[in-house]
Amino acid sequence: MKNWLRKNPQVRTIRVAAADLNGQARGKRIPSRYADKAVEGGTRFPMSVLNLDIWGEDIDDSPLVFESGDKDGVLKPTERGFMPMPWLEAPTALLPIWMFHEDGKPYEGDPRHALRAVLDRYTARGLTPVCAMELEFFLIDDSGRNLQVPPSPRSGKRRVAGEILSLRALDQFDTFFTDLYDACEEMDIPADTAISEAGLGQFEINLMHCDDALRAADDAWLFKMLVKGLARRHGFAASFMAKPYEDYSGSGLHVHFSVLDADGHNIFDNSGPEGTDILRHAVAGCLDAMQSSALVFAPHANSFDRMVPGNHAPTGVSWAYENRTSAIRIPSGPPAARRIEHRVAGGDVNPYLMLAAVLGAALNGIEDAEDPPAPITGNAYAADLPQIPADWRSAIDAFEASPQMKRIFAPDLIRNYVLTKRQELHYMQELSPAEQVTIYLDTV
Repeated sequence: MKNWLRKNPQVRTIRVAAADLNGQARGKRIPSRYADKAVEGGTRFPMSVLNLDIWGEDIDDSPLVFESGDKDGVLKPTERGFMPMPWLEAPTALLPIWMFHEDGKPYEGDPRHALRAVLDRYTARGLTPVCAMELEFFLIDDSGRNLQVPPSPRSGKRRVAGEILSLRALDQFDTFFTDLYDACEEMDIPADTAISEAGLGQFEINLMHCDDALRAADDAWLFKMLVKGLARRHGFAASFMAKPYEDYSGSGLHVHFSVLDADGHNIFDNSGPEGTDILRHAVAGCLDAMQSSALVFAPHANSFDRMVPGNHAPTGVSWAYENRTSAIRIPSGPPAARRIEHRVAGGDVNPYLMLAAVLGAALNGIEDAEDPPAPITGNAYAADLPQIPADWRSAIDAFEASPQMKRIFAPDLIRNYVLTKRQELHYMQELSPAEQVTIYLDTV
């Protein structure tokens, strides 16, 4: 890590940052000449900082604040090390960090540690998840009273329409996307295909599959930070909020995953299109936990505006082969690449919690050898299915009471997350939809 700074003497300051429960980057700015201290001894800030609400405020009744004296955690660098921050004007480095107790034990309220704990369960069984993510986002002109598509830097015109897989829509913002891919190269984020989507100024970029799920979640977290920061350098906003426009589809964050055994074999592959019994057990675990993990997949007030029938977001608990109306899709393709696509999460999620919930639920199903119901065919919106919670309060209650979530997440994280969401629910009820959009546009 020290060598990186020596090789980049133009970097004058660094940022050390960890993800809080909402996926917000919390940390400090440090002159680069004092970087060795952060690398060798870690940095310190209160444990409560990873448990702030969406406004960045303390949780009123959190035991992490006054009850415990608001004590510090020790934050150490992750495996990622230093990387550039290409969205800032001055040469700057980012050092991702995560939180530990004074005695070196992981702090279980840290969302990155929540994912690590799930992956430890896989490792104990000699298994390795392989994950890839598809992230949808909007480019938005938020300079006026109403949100709208930014004018094209090429033509100066606004395209007031959703343009699915339109090369013209991509080319209208070619300068931005060229800079974005260059920045991903600098930050070692494996950005692959970009497409235009169905919403106004909506796009999707896929991140390549990775056999290190912690790194895959890091990539998604860093990518969201990069897209939002770089868009501002180009004179407009980028947002991963679930649904900024009432009349258009919202943004999802779909995850594809398979699982390798100790010999590197995909345990979902049976050399045919249907996949193995283990694949079906994993599907069953995901379905069993889907209602109680909805709060992870739809963590904000605006999240539930996306989850309405016919808007390309699942509303029923279901699975299917090659069917994008279902919540769980088994894509076609070569048997060696047989995988599960989990389609419930919105773009506004915390990637660490989302991946922990998906992989943890799948492992629950594998461990219990659960069998799923029959896969559906046809339009899932027209089928009689158990429903994913359709409102924030119901999702909070389901998460808090869930035995499945207790197998996936530590008690402290469940408590902290529920307290956070109940506080946000209380204060969001005082705001108009437009005021809520203002809060979510830049944060999530």
